[in-house]
Amino acid sequence: MRKDVLALIVGWTMIALIAPLVLCFIVTWAMDGFAMAAQSFLIPTILSGMIGILLLGYFVRTDTSERLRDREAFAAVALAWPFAVLIGGLPFWLSGVFHGPFTDSSMIDITRGAINSWFESMSGFTTTGATVIDYSMSPNCIAGVTVDCINSQPKGVLLWRSMTQWLGGMGIIMLGMLMLSRILGGGMALARAELTGPSLSRLRPRVQQTALALWSIYFVLTLLEIILLWSIGGLSVFDAINHGLTTMPSGGFSTHDASIGFYDSAIVETIIIVFMLLAGINFTLIWFAWEGQWKKSFRDEEGRLFIGMITVITLFITIVLYASDNSESGFRDALFTVVAIASSTGYVITDYGIWPVIAHVLIILLMIVGGCAGSTAGGLKVLRINLAFKVATREIGRITQPRKVQRIRMNGEVVQRERLGMIIGMLFVWIMLFSLACLALAFFMQDSDFETIFSVVASSLGNTGPALGSYGPSTTWAEMNSGALITTSALMWFGRLELLTALLLLHPDTWKREKRDAPDRTSIKLFKNIFSKR
Repeated sequence: MRKDVLALIVGWTMIALIAPLVLCFIVTWAMDGFAMAAQSFLIPTILSGMIGILLLGYFVRTDTSERLRDREAFAAVALAWPFAVLIGGLPFWLSGVFHGPFTDSSMIDITRGAINSWFESMSGFTTTGATVIDYSMSPNCIAGVTVDCINSQPKGVLLWRSMTQWLGGMGIIMLGMLMLSRILGGGMALARAELTGPSLSRLRPRVQQTALALWSIYFVLTLLEIILLWSIGGLSVFDAINHGLTTMPSGGFSTHDASIGFYDSAIVETIIIVFMLLAGINFTLIWFAWEGQWKKSFRDEEGRLFIGMITVITLFITIVLYASDNSESGFRDALFTVVAIASSTGYVITDYGIWPVIAHVLIILLMIVGGCAGSTAGGLKVLRINLAFKVATREIGRITQPRKVQRIRMNGEVVQRERLGMIIGMLFVWIMLFSLACLALAFFMQDSDFETIFSVVASSLGNTGPALGSYGPSTTWAEMNSGALITTSALMWFGRLELLTALLLLHPDTWKREKRDAPDRTSIKLFKNIFSKR
């Protein structure tokens, strides 16, 4: 492992975080006062800069930018996230959102506050959207007095909370690849490691141009949603900005305890449904539509399956709700919930925890499947599920027709065996990790029922946010103990990095010292022969 390459990428990631931290410092100064701004963001900004300068100044070689390989790219992306999460959690801890060093709290509460801050930051950067901001955990909220616990937090910190999701949605490394492409090098390797989905389509001849195209789509759609929520939806500028920052990354953090249900507006819900759908679709298709190539967008097999899945499940749940009299506006609640879960955004307008059990089963399936490859959504992705189904169908067909040659195709193109093998391997790893995670949470949460544990694992790995049972849409995850919070935050990390990227960091072979290259050994042997002859 070339550790100087890791230092280069992690170092520049820390430097890149300074800009949003400074922006939130200014907003906090303007809306909450200089004292709160300095307390919340001064230390994280300085610490992020110091770590970045230290890594770049003492661990990077002059030729490091030329030494990047896929191995280092995947390991660096996996390693950069914990660093970013650590820095990102400090504003929550220092500002008093949770018990911290500037609050009058016991050491036990301060320690739990640090874990809560880590969890909130991990949930933000991985775009999961689960929160532990609650009356029982935040000194800024008083039960029976504070009406809205989340909205009572410092405004600049809430903006930072939303920005963690916006930065994590497209990927911190992708942003660095765009801004510092000449320094980082190896852009495509970084993009493959960072972007969700099993493949990355080049939208432009150069990877820097591809990154610019993706970020342009991301930025324009975010800005458009903010304008629509403010002008048509009637949201305040602050609320519109925050929800715009958390919808396109399919994050789901809201500025209110009741999430989108706080507004009780069909217009707001419609706007957000449209952008949640866009967040769950492959950004390549959005780019084709942007360029006027509508046929390519509509012919995509995965996109059609995604929309079809949402349509069928929405209609089915609507019928179930009307039949069971569990909702006054069945179609409206069903559509919003299905799109929110399928896109792994996790916004809430109703307590679907009280819905019939058949609806719960479908919601968990949506958490597991997720959105399209190449989108900001989480989950296994519709593409992988579709290809795995085709492989299973082919193998069943071989029983009756063993000599028939049948190739797996996607959008009319043959899928290579290597890609199919990687997909099947990842599905196996996901099942194993899911099973082990259920056992771990069963150990830490011994008073919880099966539905709670199963849905929390599905929500964490799928980066969805709300779960079912004791941690459904009407409650936060604040009642979890520290062991469960650490476990679920690790699952969020695995889910956001598509499992294999994070597992690479944990594999012992990744950190083995490199052997000398063959040309070096040949040169030494030749030199010894010449010396012995003389």
